[in-house]
Amino acid sequence: MAKAQKTFTCNACGASSSKWSGRCEACGEWNSIVEEVPLSAGPASKSLGGKRGSAIKLTDLSTEEAPPPRTECGMAELDRVLGGGLVPGSAILVGGDPGIGKSTLLLQAAAKFARAGLPTIYVSGEEASAQVRMRAQRLGLTDAPVRLAAETNLRDIMTTLDTERPALAIIDSIQTMWADHVDSAPGSVSQVRTAAHELTTFAKKRGISVVLVGHVTKDGQIAGPRVVEHMVDTVLYFEGERGHQFRILRAVKNRFGPADEIGVFEMTGKGLAEVLNPSALFLSDREDPAPGSVVFAGIEGTRPVLVEFQALVAPSSLSQPRRSVLGWDSGRLAMILAVLEARCGIPFAGLDVYLNVAGGMKISEPAADLAVAAALLSAREDAAIPKETVVFGEISLSGALRPVGQTENRLKEAQKLGFTAAIAPTRSKTGSGSGLKIQKMADLTGFVGEIFGAG
Repeated sequence: MAKAQKTFTCNACGASSSKWSGRCEACGEWNSIVEEVPLSAGPASKSLGGKRGSAIKLTDLSTEEAPPPRTECGMAELDRVLGGGLVPGSAILVGGDPGIGKSTLLLQAAAKFARAGLPTIYVSGEEASAQVRMRAQRLGLTDAPVRLAAETNLRDIMTTLDTERPALAIIDSIQTMWADHVDSAPGSVSQVRTAAHELTTFAKKRGISVVLVGHVTKDGQIAGPRVVEHMVDTVLYFEGERGHQFRILRAVKNRFGPADEIGVFEMTGKGLAEVLNPSALFLSDREDPAPGSVVFAGIEGTRPVLVEFQALVAPSSLSQPRRSVLGWDSGRLAMILAVLEARCGIPFAGLDVYLNVAGGMKISEPAADLAVAAALLSAREDAAIPKETVVFGEISLSGALRPVGQTENRLKEAQKLGFTAAIAPTRSKTGSGSGLKIQKMADLTGFVGEIFGAG
C-alpha cells in the first residue's frame, strides 16, 4: 500500500502545501505551518450515513410536508437573528472578541431555551463547572434546568450527547476541543476542522441543535480555517466596543433566515438586556445641532435603524493629512472626498478628516454616502444640519445621487422618532404616508448648493 503524502497546513490562514517552510507563502506568517495528519477512511460497508446518504428525486419530496418547527427562546433579538427561532438539527457558529460577552449571551440563551422546554447542555472547555455556575448565579439563572459539563475531549462529549440526547448543546469553545485520533495540538487547523465536522455531522444525524463558540483573530475574523464557516448553517458575530454598553449580534450567514439581520443588546450589571428600539438608544445621547453631526436612516437586515454620523475637519500640520474612520469603510470615505473635490470643487487637501459612527455601530450600507458627505461638509463649513432631518442616498463617481431600497421603511422609522424632514435622492419611492417633508436631490452639486449655499 502506498504511503499517504504528508500535508502541511498554516494555522493562520489554512493554506496547505506538500512541504514545510518557515513562512507561509499565502499570508506571510512565520512559524505557523504544522504537519496535518489525514483522517483515516473506513471501509465502505461500515461508513456512516445509512439512508441519509441515499439519493432521492426532488419530485418525490412532498410539498405538503410542514417545515421543522422552530423553538423561540423568548429573547426577541436573538430569535430575530436566528430567523424566527432555533431550527432542530442546525449548527450555529458564534464569534466575537474576547470579553465581549459571548459566554454571557449563550448562558442566558441556554436558560431561556431550557425554560421553554428544550433539554439543554452547556459544555465549557475554558471554565470549570463551578465557574459557570458562579456566572449563572450572578445573572440570576440558577433556577434554569440547564445541565453543565466541563470537558475538552471530543470523544467524551460526543458520547455524553449521544446518551443524554439533548435538544440543544452549546460548545464553548471550538478552539479548546481536541480529538484524540488527530496528532496535533488543540486549537490547530486540523483539530478545529475535525471537531467542527464531527459536531456538525452529529447534529444532522441526531436532530440536535449545536452552538459552537469561536475565537476571532486580530482582524476580527473567526480563527481557524474558513471551511468551518461553510460547514455550519448559521454564522453569527457578536460585536461591540469596550467603551460602549451596546452589543450587536449580526448574522453574516443563515440558511434558515435573512442574512445581515442584527439584534441589539445592552450590557448591564445583570447580563445582557434586549434593546427593542435601537434607533432611540443610538440617538439618546445626541446633543443640540452641531457642525459635523448628521442622522442617517439605514437598514440592517429587515430592520430600519437610525444612527448618527459625526465628522471633524481640522487644519493639518502634516505633509499627509490624517484620515481616521470608526464604524465605516475607509476606502469609501476616500471615494467621497475625491468626488467632493472633483465634482463639486471642494478640496480637503491639508485638512485632517475624522469620521465616527456614534454608539459603536458599524455601517456598511452604500446608502450612507450622502449622510457622510453632509457630515463632512457640515464640519468643513461649520454649518449645522437641522436636528430634525435625516439623510440617506448613494453617491456615484459622477456625483449623481442614486435611490436606495426600502425608502418607505426608513422614513417611517424617522417619523416614529420625531423627525420632520428628510433629504433623499430623486426617484426615491417615498410613498404617500410618510408625513415627512422630503427634499429630493438629483446630484451632489445641487445638494451642496441647496444646503450650504455653494457649489
